[in-house]
Parts: sequence; structure tokens; C-alpha cells
Amino acid sequence: MNYTHPMTDKEGEGMSHKTRKEVIHTFQVNFFATSLLNTFPWDSLDREIMTTTTSDIIMEILQKTCLHPICLKNPPSLKYRRRFLTELIKRHEMLAAEPLDVLYEALGEVMCAQEEDMCYKTYLLPTGDAVSLAENVALISQGTTGLVTWEAALYLSEWALENTHIFENKTVLELGSGIGLTGIVVCRSSSLTKYIFSDCHQTVLQRLKDNITNCLTNCDGNSASVCVEELDWENVSDEQLQRIQANTIIAADVVYDPDIIACLVRLLSRLLNCKVEEEHPDVYIASTVRNPQTYDCFKKELEMAGLRHVVMKDSVAQVFPYNRASTIEMIKIYV
Repeated sequence: MNYTHPMTDKEGEGMSHKTRKEVIHTFQVNFFATSLLNTFPWDSLDREIMTTTTSDIIMEILQKTCLHPICLKNPPSLKYRRRFLTELIKRHEMLAAEPLDVLYEALGEVMCAQEEDMCYKTYLLPTGDAVSLAENVALISQGTTGLVTWEAALYLSEWALENTHIFENKTVLELGSGIGLTGIVVCRSSSLTKYIFSDCHQTVLQRLKDNITNCLTNCDGNSASVCVEELDWENVSDEQLQRIQANTIIAADVVYDPDIIACLVRLLSRLLNCKVEEEHPDVYIASTVRNPQTYDCFKKELEMAGLRHVVMKDSVAQVFPYNRASTIEMIKIYV
């Protein structure tokens, strides 16, 4: 299914200038990405409600969110849908209109249902394609942070959408793929030869495989070979690296734990020295800088390993709804 993708504003900006159609689209995009409720254009909805005595816009939002085929197949968490519907009902009660039975029925349904550990986030691409990923409700689950999507993965995905030429006819290795957003976006948007997803946690690898099957099987325009590798950064063999033969290596949010920085840098050094067709591979790392000391430690380790880097400062258009107030830095690493 294809869905029209709206222009995405920075949170809270430009909402007063949105048309009714744009408001509804913003609600849809934010809902499926399970954005914080306070980032929705409620003020624009309130203004629209004040100019009418019908429930049309509430009904349209409901149809584009909780009653949409995406939600029926790949729903956000029950807790999230309950909060969203409760807020929507508050807005509807401001109207001097007949009660909207379907709205209360939708809330009643999610109130009676039992929450599961797994939910879905769906990201709408500029092409209109929907990428639905199974995630764990908890940020840290089963001893790993790999079962959710982090900001740097969203940023790297946006960068990849703008730089499809970098992946053209290339074999791409992604380190720490997590649940697979970046790789799925690259496979959907670029004419690459092969994409290798990798991680080391068994639960993450299984969720990753499920998401790849859900998002890339029978996908129009995806002719690239896709595989999933179990890649333990500390114990990966030279034979495994030679077999991978990647021209391009990418990773997002892999610099978060001081204890793994040394083995990550050793792996990057080995990968950079695995020449493919007599050329060193290109390496791109996107990081959310939560702890400047940890990030500085990473850069110092790169320097000590004889690896240089350059910060990529080109602006990247925001496609997905997430908080860009965090410091996200993208670097290219080379020998």
C-alpha cells in the first residue's frame, strides 16, 4: 500500500499554517511513528474544530490512525492508542455535535485488550511506502537496547535517502542493525548489489529477520541480495570479514558504551584494511551524542588506531517525526 507523505515540520513549528489536509497527514505520520502526544498539532485541530459543528475532521483522523489498515495489521502499543484516543475524545467533546460512537467503540476495544511485549512503529517514506517494524515496548528488554529504533538510525536513514548514489552497485555491511530500519530504508531506496544486516544478540537477530521478511519480501524494486550475519565484534574471524567483502560500511548509535569502544575500533580498522577491488571501503557512523566523554573516547581510539575521520556537516532534510534537539553527528572514517 502507498500513502501520501506530508512535509514534516520541526516539532511545534509552522502548525498554524497547515491546511486541514496537512493536519490530518501530520496526525497520521506522528501516530504510526508513536511520537510523543505533545508533538501533535492539537492547536491546529482545535482551531479547525472551532470553525465547524460537525465531527468530520475527528472522523478523518480516526480513519487515518486507529481504523487504518496499517493499524489493524501492525498496531502501535495499546497504551499509546489508549492515550491517543483519550486525547481525541477530549477534542471531540469540545464540539456541539452528536456523540461519535465509533470513537468510543475504538477506545473501549483498546481498554479491554491486554498489552503485549511487542508493538509496531511505522515510518512513511517520501515515496509513500510504509515501513512497519516490530519493536519491544520496553527500551531495554532481554538485556539489549537493540529491540527499538534510536534517533541516529532515523537520521542515518534520512541521510541514505538523500545519498542513494553512495550505495549504487555496492555491497553494504551495517554494524549493529538492531531491528533494521536503516537497512530496510536503504534497500527500498537504493540500487545496491547486496546488503548485509548484522548484530550479535540472538533475540535481536530473530526480530531483525522477521522485520526484513515483513518489509522486503515481494517488495517492488528491491532486487538486491539481502542477508543477516551474526557478527560478534570481539570474535569475528578474518575469514568472515573476507567473505563479507563490503564496499560500504554503515552504523548508527553504536557508540554508547565505553566498554565496547575498543573492540568496535579494532573491528573498523580490520574492515578498512579489507580491500575490495584494491580499494578501502567507505565507513559512515551516525551517533547520538548522549555522553560527550564517551564520544570523545571513541574519537581518541580512532586516532590511536591510525584512523582518520571527518565530520559530515551537510544538512539532511527531516523525513521522520523525532526529536532533533539531540546532538546527532555523522562521521566518515578512513585510513
